[in-house]
Amino acid sequence: MTTAGAECALAASRAVSPDTTQQAIGYPSLFLLVLLGALVPVVPTGAVVSSAAAVAFHHSNAAAFSLGVFAVAAAAAFLGDAILYALGGRGVRSRNGSRWLDRIREQVAPEPLARAQERLARRGATVLLVSRLVPAGRIPVMLACLLARMPLHRYLRGNLPAVLGWAATYQLLGMLGGALFPHPWQGVVAAVTLTLLIAAAPVVLRRLRQALGRPAAGRPRPARGLRGRG
Repeated sequence: MTTAGAECALAASRAVSPDTTQQAIGYPSLFLLVLLGALVPVVPTGAVVSSAAAVAFHHSNAAAFSLGVFAVAAAAAFLGDAILYALGGRGVRSRNGSRWLDRIREQVAPEPLARAQERLARRGATVLLVSRLVPAGRIPVMLACLLARMPLHRYLRGNLPAVLGWAATYQLLGMLGGALFPHPWQGVVAAVTLTLLIAAAPVVLRRLRQALGRPAAGRPRPARGLRGRG
């Protein structure tokens, strides 16, 4: 973001506009961003929801605005998952596949997919309950369900509580950021930072485990089963 853009964003966060105007602009924007992030997993939807919750915390009617953020985020995420799963299901049923199924496959490495398939075979649709709460866990589980040819209605039934739990979690993170600081923009920065740290934690831990599991460079492993001869 350029300096001018940052100054404009800061000025906008400090401006006080009527509640009806913010509802008319904020809720549709939140819905579209979360829906887009569900269809094209590039937009950090968790950070978007937590930012909106941090801003809502500072409204005069914080309870109503926070409930609106929760409802809009959950509805957009549920609709986005439903559309993406339906498009991917068409590719599974088609001999030639589909570009949407190919895009889903491209985003999932073999190991996460294998783990998701194993959990799906062991736990069934209940694996969906935590798929959205685990960073980068939604798409592998969705692909595992698609490859297992789980019907759309069964997927949506298991995905509904997952979406509600996801929206509530990031809502609480945003409210925490809003409660810690007196200005909305400070709460937004805190909420986004906390959200990104949570998302990055599994990657960092996995790389640490991989690094600790490898022998140090240039240090030979001790030989086993050999005894010195006198």
